Parts: sequence; structure tokens; C-alpha cells
Amino acid sequence: MIRLFDIFLSLAAIIFFLPLFIFFIVLLRLTGEGEVFYLQKRIGRGGIEFNILKFATMLKNSPNMGTGSITVKNDSRVLPVGRLLRKTKVNELPQLINILVGDMSVVGPRPLTPENFTHYSKAQRAVISSVRPGLSGIGSIVFRDEEALLHSERDARTFYREVIAPFKGELEIWFVNNRSIFLYFRILLATLICVLFKDTKAHFLLLPNLPKPSGRLKALLNLV
Repeated sequence: MIRLFDIFLSLAAIIFFLPLFIFFIVLLRLTGEGEVFYLQKRIGRGGIEFNILKFATMLKNSPNMGTGSITVKNDSRVLPVGRLLRKTKVNELPQLINILVGDMSVVGPRPLTPENFTHYSKAQRAVISSVRPGLSGIGSIVFRDEEALLHSERDARTFYREVIAPFKGELEIWFVNNRSIFLYFRILLATLICVLFKDTKAHFLLLPNLPKPSGRLKALLNLV
């Protein structure tokens, strides 16, 4: 059932956003380094790697520069048009094609790079990789300002590994354990609300049984 909704929603969205796709394809071709799409290895269902598709927003060699696969706020590797794409999340829209071909779902755990995926515990990795990763999901919603959180840290990689990844893993496991068509549409609604109202905490009201962060992370997520 969920796969049928994935196909229908992704196909409808591709048709709806086609003029936007064309506009940014032309704009990206004429600006920055002239690259339109960016392919990156991510971990999918069953632990199998796939190429996630995004609009190009960063310098070509960015994985080998600065903080590597981790992007921070005001990252110098992000190109001018890329900043707009990332701020509006339009850079993620090509993943609708990943959904249509079956690499991803509309809703699921956020697909991570092989390097970042290892920051989850072995038990977490086994559960999270049992389902298709998602364009949106509870981990993506709660950590939608992850770049800003990492920007404030002196050692962004260590902070991600020791603070963000463990709790994000808890959220993704919660999703897998509670997965249903009802939850699928509640997370879609929460995603829409969070896109429209940047500082909202509505997802904690729509999903009251979510794991809650503690300590410093609770304060950083403004849940105190």
C-alpha cells in the first residue's frame, strides 16, 4: 500500500514541479560550475548503496574539503544559487525520481552517506536499513536545522557522531517500529507544517509518543 502511494505522489509531484525543475536546470547550467545534478552514495534498504539525486549546490570537490560529508551553516563550499536551493529545500526535489524507481520512499529514515551511517550503532543500522529511506521523515523534521546546530560547534564531526547521530537513530527506529499508512500521512502533514512555519514544534504535538532528547541537545532544539 505504501509503495502505491509513493509511486502516485512522486509522479504527481514531478508533473507539478516540472516548470520549477526546468527553471533551475537552466539556472544551474549557466551559473556556478555549470553542474545541474549531484549524485552521492547513500545507504538504502538492506544496507545496499544507491545514488541519491540532488540539484548541485556545492563545489564539485566539496566532499574532500572542510567538514567533508557534513554541511554546516554558511558553509563556504555552497555556491550562491545553492544557498537558495538549500534554504527552500528545492535541492531535494530530484529525489522524487529516486522514489519513483524504488530507491526511496516519500517517508522514511533519512538516507545517510556510508561514513555517516556508521555513526549509528550496529543494532540501529540493522533496524533502520530494513525499510526504504525517505525524502522526509521524523529524523529529517526534528533535525531540519542540523546545519545551524553543527555551525555552532568547534568540532562539527565529533558533535554529529556523539550527540546528533545517537538521538537521530532513536527517532528513525521509532519510525520503523511504528510504521503504518496512518503515520506516513501524519509525517507528511508535519513536513508541510514545518516547511511553512520554520520554528514550529507541531511535530511533537502530531506525534506525541516521539522519543525526547535530553541534556544539551534538548536545549539546542529549543525544547526547554
